Amino acid sequence: MATLVSSAPLLRHRGTRAGVQWASLALTLLLWHLATAHRWNLGFVTFENVPTPAETLAAIVELAHSPKLFSDLLSSVRRIAAGYGVAAASGIVLGLAIGRSQFARLSLLTPLEVLRPIPAVAWIPLAILMFPSSEMSMIFITFTGAFFPILLGTIHGVEGVEPRLVSSAKSLGASRFVILREVVLPGAAPAIVTGLAIGMGTSWFCLVTAEMISGQFGIGYYTWQSYTVQQYPQVVVGMLLIGLLGMGSSALVRIAGRRLTPWLASGSRR
Repeated sequence: MATLVSSAPLLRHRGTRAGVQWASLALTLLLWHLATAHRWNLGFVTFENVPTPAETLAAIVELAHSPKLFSDLLSSVRRIAAGYGVAAASGIVLGLAIGRSQFARLSLLTPLEVLRPIPAVAWIPLAILMFPSSEMSMIFITFTGAFFPILLGTIHGVEGVEPRLVSSAKSLGASRFVILREVVLPGAAPAIVTGLAIGMGTSWFCLVTAEMISGQFGIGYYTWQSYTVQQYPQVVVGMLLIGLLGMGSSALVRIAGRRLTPWLASGSRR
């Protein structure tokens, strides 16, 4: 315990934090190199057919010079933007309604809770039947991945607003819209931003699953196609691209959330 407490001030320095992050990344790459270069076979897992970091880097360079990279990236980003945008708008609106209205909670929450545990893969056959194009079905799968984390984050955020603040606003004559805008939304903002960030990550997961099955372009399709033709370094490249895109887009959501809620940052500094 004493070690943990004493190391906390050290980790507040930006340079130290960056050093720890880069060191952990370097250690991961070293373990990857050792496992694949020496073809480790641990019994329960084997690295005999896993590409080495050098082979993966060569595949990255090859993909970077290919026109296919831009088209695949553009297709995936476009699907994410459409599905995630609709999920964010509908998830926040429905979350506010369920969190503030007993009637909305009773009429909407039960069917949504039934649908929430259904994985993205299970939605794909129905989405293909429901929508006239594979593009719309993949956008729908992306929507389902982002919608529920945003919805639940909003509901929990609204429920966590201090009731005394709402009562005080009512006693001062504030309307329901003013209470929503000035009390509920600022109080629920941290949970909403968290739900938006989680929803962005799950939307990438669901999109890649859909692209592997019914796509013709996109990072998921590129990864699966590489596997079918036994281009294993390209498979790892596709996985890394998915991870970087998911991490980067979630980080952008958090940055945008901090910009939209400056009172939270000022409160934490105090």
